[in-house]
This record gives sequence, structure tokens and C-alpha cells, in this order.
Amino acid sequence: MDPQKLVTLGAIREVLEAESDESLLNIIFQNSGMFQTAGCFRSVKISEKKTFVEEYLRWYILDRNHSAIQRFKDGLASLGFFGALQQHSSVLSPVLCFSAKALTASDLETMFKPDLSPVGTNRRQKEGKTIVFWADYLLDCEEKNTAVCLEEVLMFATGLTAIPPAGMMPSPHLEFLSDSPFPVANTCANTLKLPLLESYAAFRANMDFGIQNAPGFGCY
Repeated sequence: MDPQKLVTLGAIREVLEAESDESLLNIIFQNSGMFQTAGCFRSVKISEKKTFVEEYLRWYILDRNHSAIQRFKDGLASLGFFGALQQHSSVLSPVLCFSAKALTASDLETMFKPDLSPVGTNRRQKEGKTIVFWADYLLDCEEKNTAVCLEEVLMFATGLTAIPPAGMMPSPHLEFLSDSPFPVANTCANTLKLPLLESYAAFRANMDFGIQNAPGFGCY
């Protein structure tokens, strides 16, 4: 995170945690620069600290970004989308507004479509077994029977820990590896490559190891 944002968050937390008028004033004076910039630097009583923080945050989030927000609104209006957004906000909010939702094994199993070899080939048989391993692994992740969680699996494969409201482009898909015992990912293409192994125990152990030891994403 930006160091300046950390300073801002720290100051806001100190204001909210202040327990006396004197300590609150000291915190405000110690951070006078940021509060002066927002136009809310003044003497505040302990009973007013929440209102004071709300005033600062309104400036920080909305007022200081007014020109950028207005340009964004103008861009939407040029396509007629802004009017539709105002008229049908309840319909469009699920697509435009992020809402944290716990991942499920079913979410990831449905999201990642496998690229399979032709039916009847020896490789297709191995891929079919691996798809079963993959489904079992996701269930184990959901039930916390693995060393990683579903969010870490998604991060490894896509660079994200949650599914965006508008979905993912390109669509996530599975490929299969015969030359590596560990999973590999291409986060730009949302591609997860699964190892073709003989047993589920080996598959689960190698998936855990590969995901835990990836430096952020699953890129190699």
C-alpha cells in the first residue's frame, strides 16, 4: 500500500480511538497538514470525533476526486449509460459494485473449463482422472483439509482473490501437464495447468506445494 495512505489510515484510527478531548486535539494538531488540506482542521470534542472523521473521509473520497468523477460521469452520459444507471440502479449494481462473497468449490469448478484431448486417446483418460482429482481438491480446500484455501487457488491461477462482478476475461480454463509434477499458471490468460498424476494423494500434495511456493502468482 502507498506509504501516504498508511499514514492517513493511521491518523484516522488514532482519532477514532482517542479517549479524551486533550488526546484528540493532540492527534489533530500532530496531523494538522492533512486536516488543513481537507478544510476540516479545527478544535473537536470527543463527542464529535466520528462526525469529524466522516467529514474528512468525504473530502478524501469524493471532494478531492470531483473532477475525475465528473469526467467519468460525462463519459457514461455520452453513451446514454449514465441515465440508464440512474433509472435502473438496482439492476446494474450487482455488475458494477463489488460485493464480497465467499468462494465455493462449485464456483471454481464451474469457472475453469478444461481443454481436453480427443475422446478415446490415452491422454484423455489421464485428463479425465485429473479432472476428478481437481474437483476433489477443490472440495478439500473448501472444507479446509488442504494447506491452501480456495482464494489462494484463484490467486495462483488468475492473480485475483475474488471473482469480479463482471466476470473474467479471458475466461479461465484448465490445461494439463505431463512434464511437471506441480501446477503452473498463466495469470494473463487465466490458465491453470494441472499435473497428470496417478494418485489423488500425490495430486493434492503437489498442488499444495506448488501454490504455497509460488511468489505471488503461479507464473514461471
